[in-house]
Amino acid sequence: MNKKVRIGVIGCGGIANGKHMPAESRNPEAELVAFCDIIEERAIKAREDFGKPEHKVYTDYRELLKDKSIDAVLVLTPNCAHCEITVAALNAGKHVMCEKPMAMNYAEAKKMLEARDKSGKVLTIGYQNRFRPDSLYMKERAAEGMFGDIYYAEAIAIRRRAVPTWGVFIDQEKQGGGPLIDIGTHALDLTLFMMDNYEPAYCVGKTFHKLNNQRNTGNAWGDWDVEKFTAEDSAFGFVVMKNGAVIYLKSSWALNMADPREAITTICGDKGGADMLDGLRMNSVLGGRQIMITPDLNAGSVAFFEGDSANAPEDLEARTFTGAILDGKKLYVTADQAAVVTRILEGIYESDKTGKPYYFD
Repeated sequence: MNKKVRIGVIGCGGIANGKHMPAESRNPEAELVAFCDIIEERAIKAREDFGKPEHKVYTDYRELLKDKSIDAVLVLTPNCAHCEITVAALNAGKHVMCEKPMAMNYAEAKKMLEARDKSGKVLTIGYQNRFRPDSLYMKERAAEGMFGDIYYAEAIAIRRRAVPTWGVFIDQEKQGGGPLIDIGTHALDLTLFMMDNYEPAYCVGKTFHKLNNQRNTGNAWGDWDVEKFTAEDSAFGFVVMKNGAVIYLKSSWALNMADPREAITTICGDKGGADMLDGLRMNSVLGGRQIMITPDLNAGSVAFFEGDSANAPEDLEARTFTGAILDGKKLYVTADQAAVVTRILEGIYESDKTGKPYYFD
């Protein structure tokens, strides 16, 4: 294919350097042609690492969006800017990959959906955990009906002492929350996707600020600044779907648990179940006996994707974005699905504030 998607990067921080820019630089359908960050040195460094000398550097995303030669943008900013920049980019005729979570709240997510529909452009959200081999295989089996009617699930994102101390992760105002909106969002997205259920009825939630003021914390990335740690350190939610299915969501950056797990799901249906607690395990009954299946995910390929099945999740994510733009291929992460994730997260936070169940309709 001769044509490439010309991409501008808005936000050249950790997630840009650790995930998106390396993946797009390996994507034969993409070319990174513009770099924007409010700290100009970051944008200049990004150009040096992933662009060419003739590519432009910006400190104002509005100026980048004026460039008609740019086809798409990656919105990789703090959560508080996701909606504003995504809507502006769509209105400017750009396709958008926005990093997770989609937005700070459901009202913002709806604005993004409206801008997408009005513009007719592609909008997807960065839930790369869907592209892991275990996730892809579990989803295929769920779609085939192996688990039957899935009525119980757990969405798990638990760290022991691994609070992100850089950037604005622990800033409630800029991020909209802590581990729930940061890593819990991945676990919830995986769970809803496996259940193929995006119709929540109500939820109950509780957040905790138990460790924010501690020092000598043993944190993986060093002690956090207690003055800046305004987000919760743990959050838990119980979600009831309209069809009666339930989800238990557990998220924490710093829970005193000896066996932490992050961005995994457990699903239970009337025919079988699956979990990611010790690799991918699927259970059912065969010939009147309980069985456990542990697939070898190092061999074979996933039917949904073409090419090398050993590609990293971020590479598959990058290629589905450009494939949707160039060839109209199906998105694996839709903005409509991501909006429901945001809606449930908001419901859990609201339930915590009021001390009452939060009803979605």
